[in-house]
Amino acid sequence: MSVEYSKPQNTPPKAFAPLTPVAQAIDRLRASATVVGAEQLELMRAAGRVLAQDVVAPINVPPHDNSAMDGYVLRLADALASAEQGVVMPVSQRIAAGHAGAPLAAGTAARIFTGAPIPEGGELVVPQELTETSEAGVRLLQPASIGQHIRRAGEDIALGNVLVPAGTRLTAAHLGLIASVGQGRVTVRRRLRVAVFSTGDELRMPGEPLGPGQIYNSNRFVHTALLAQMGHEVTDLGIVRDSLDATRAALREAAQGHDLIITCGGVSVGEEDHVKAAVQAEGELTLWSLAIKPGKPLAHGTVRRADGTSAQFIGLPGNPVSSFVTLLIVVAPLFMALLGEIPREQALYLRADFAWPKPDQRQEFLRVRMNSTGGLELYPNQGSGVLTSCAWADGFVDNPGGRAIAHGDVVRFLPLSGLLGLA
Repeated sequence: MSVEYSKPQNTPPKAFAPLTPVAQAIDRLRASATVVGAEQLELMRAAGRVLAQDVVAPINVPPHDNSAMDGYVLRLADALASAEQGVVMPVSQRIAAGHAGAPLAAGTAARIFTGAPIPEGGELVVPQELTETSEAGVRLLQPASIGQHIRRAGEDIALGNVLVPAGTRLTAAHLGLIASVGQGRVTVRRRLRVAVFSTGDELRMPGEPLGPGQIYNSNRFVHTALLAQMGHEVTDLGIVRDSLDATRAALREAAQGHDLIITCGGVSVGEEDHVKAAVQAEGELTLWSLAIKPGKPLAHGTVRRADGTSAQFIGLPGNPVSSFVTLLIVVAPLFMALLGEIPREQALYLRADFAWPKPDQRQEFLRVRMNSTGGLELYPNQGSGVLTSCAWADGFVDNPGGRAIAHGDVVRFLPLSGLLGLA
């Protein structure tokens, strides 16, 4: 006997909140941020930190005109006479780097080395390989022009110019620039203090035996490692059991002494998903359903501290790839805003060596890897639970909703190194 099931009559359709576009969600997160305080650091300890004040050049670099070559410095008239008439110029002095020479006497040349100051009256430098020397002096083998092979004072950095603007994440090159003007300390934003915990009675730690329905907590390791790679101070509060009271207590603890709380799981609509209710009880919650794949559920809000101030709150989805993608794509811009960091474009436009014929209507972030020919290869299983795809990939293709990709199309590629602030 067959049984037919029919939809109950007069049941109103379920209302779904509209999905928030990714760019709009990022803008709202950034707008919610208050920049954290600053501290002074010795330059040697400042790599990777975000500059809080402009660095203004107190000197010219180089501080004086200097030679770009090992050779001879001459006046123009003497150089022309030597090159065109074969006049031999006596060598009147020797100038090494770190030593100032005497004014250059007319009719003479000075032996000079790379980086040495140009003496008063010197108008050009001739490389030693373009000269002929003898006991009598030096003769030029070809014509020379005024100013050649001279690095002018301030050619690299001019006195009073902004050398590195506030909001810059300091790289090795920035540190070298700042050192070159003699500045040994910089004012940077302090590190973000981030508290992290996971929710779920099903979670176990590696090394523990698994019972029925239990899984190992991989997200805990992913999140703490990503945050550490980004340079933040991370407090790991472990796994919180699935109860409203336990979740509220964890949020209160996390809010104290932290700028940001990040949880994983519990932000969906199930009866055991307590994070949303806990945040609403301990602060304020704005919950988005993002137009993103993977990673649609994402919660944002604040949690009150005992002193009346608030910590930012982010609730990441529990699926491993979803949380990985949303942390890097949506939440990392919030980190930058809290640090006052200047946003930077990290995207590359590369060839797709794959086809994606059935796109989702949401904005997709496909796990890909660059190949030896400069194209992008797609991980074959793009499921939100397939963490293998993230370990294999070196970036994401940012694919607009509804866009199919054919072999050879140019796509927008986001390298993981850029998203982590490492490039």
